Amino acid sequence: MRSPVKPETLAELKAAAGDGGWLDSSGDLSGYTIDFRRLYRGASPLVLLPRTVEQVARIMFICHRDGVGVVPHGGNTSYCGGATPDESGSQIVLAMKRLNQVRHIDAANDSMIVEAGCTLAEAHAAAASEDRMFPLTLGSQGTAQIGGNLSTNAGGTAVLRYGMMRDLVLGLEVVLADGRVLSGLKSLRKDNTGYDVKSLFIGAEGTLGIITAASLKLFPIPRDTATALVAIESPRRALELLAHLKRAAGDGLTAFELMPRFAVALTVEHIPGVANPLDQGAEWYVLAELTSPNPRQRLADLLSDTLQEAAAGGMVIDASMATSIAQSQAMWKLRESVPEAQRRHGASLKHDISVPVSRIPELIERGAGLIRRLVPEGDMVSYGHVGDGNLHFNVSQRPDAPASAFLARAKPLETAMYDLVESLDGSISAEHGIGRLKAVELAERCDPAELSVMHAVKQALDPKGILNPGKVLL
Repeated sequence: MRSPVKPETLAELKAAAGDGGWLDSSGDLSGYTIDFRRLYRGASPLVLLPRTVEQVARIMFICHRDGVGVVPHGGNTSYCGGATPDESGSQIVLAMKRLNQVRHIDAANDSMIVEAGCTLAEAHAAAASEDRMFPLTLGSQGTAQIGGNLSTNAGGTAVLRYGMMRDLVLGLEVVLADGRVLSGLKSLRKDNTGYDVKSLFIGAEGTLGIITAASLKLFPIPRDTATALVAIESPRRALELLAHLKRAAGDGLTAFELMPRFAVALTVEHIPGVANPLDQGAEWYVLAELTSPNPRQRLADLLSDTLQEAAAGGMVIDASMATSIAQSQAMWKLRESVPEAQRRHGASLKHDISVPVSRIPELIERGAGLIRRLVPEGDMVSYGHVGDGNLHFNVSQRPDAPASAFLARAKPLETAMYDLVESLDGSISAEHGIGRLKAVELAERCDPAELSVMHAVKQALDPKGILNPGKVLL
């Protein structure tokens, strides 16, 4: 365990952050020491809020010199405790929210440079101001920051078409552990000058460097959109429908989300203004969306015809096409409100996992068996981005079940679920990262050679181990 931060070091760090650039009262600190899910309650003597890259560099120089742990903090939407200091009180928090400028937009190059503290919603607005789109979409986009999206390699609902955050980055500016600034903000699609260094920091959760700015890819704004909520009988039918839509629409298929009947019923019950436009007796539902920058693509006709063909082939029970932006938004609210509906319903056990798309039905079938055997107090809520193989395989507490008995099932179920995922050649973390929550699992389950490489990179870039200690690598 590290020693408490010396008073003279704290004073020097405050000076480096400048006027208004630090917090040290207990009331102000609490918002930075408790994680989003309230799994961890840490302690810190100081929160720093730099405005410039130079300030970040000076802060890191001081912390490296004196061996002070630094926890980068974005919008605090992490599900894995990745932005929360530990309980020792020996780590300072580096909050990025004031480093939030849009530095440059190059519409002709379909790129923009934004600082790490920009929220995802602000990045969307900046792109739209130049008639472009930044496609990463998350339920937390009003709070989540670009630096955190990069550090966790965020996914979201449009991965099927646009890829993960890693696929949307052209360059990065990063402050290294010792305060040096890696200036890699080129906006090039082709650049084979040595190693792809920027990729080291994407998904590293602040353990290798502090991302301060990024050059991001932009895309044409969709001018034609078609959205449908589809009732199906099983996940196997969902895969058949996915293949059918891909053949018909190609890369126009932007989203393909799967929800069980129970998740839809929870959302209708707990979220005001949400409704299910289809027969409530269907076991499963798919939310599918096509988009195109061409306003004359006639996607509604394409989607309608394709769903009719699918129904004739037995893949679809029923479908409702959105005929307005409001109806499309209502369908998306049904999908995006599932986590909040679960929270209002009671306690839940969460697993952010992925498997090859072809093995989704097996994952759900075998996972449901695990829940019946290991968590009799719970109901399966397995939903998510089935188009890219990522499911949020959750379990909701039944209203008549004691919370203590339900929560006691968490570790046995987690171990069984991760064993199942490994047997299906999947991943124990699809888009939420490792953080503190899954660090032990990573150490135990990762390929030894791969883990050795990770430790070698960590040692090379952060030899004193000051960057986000206790996260990702133990």
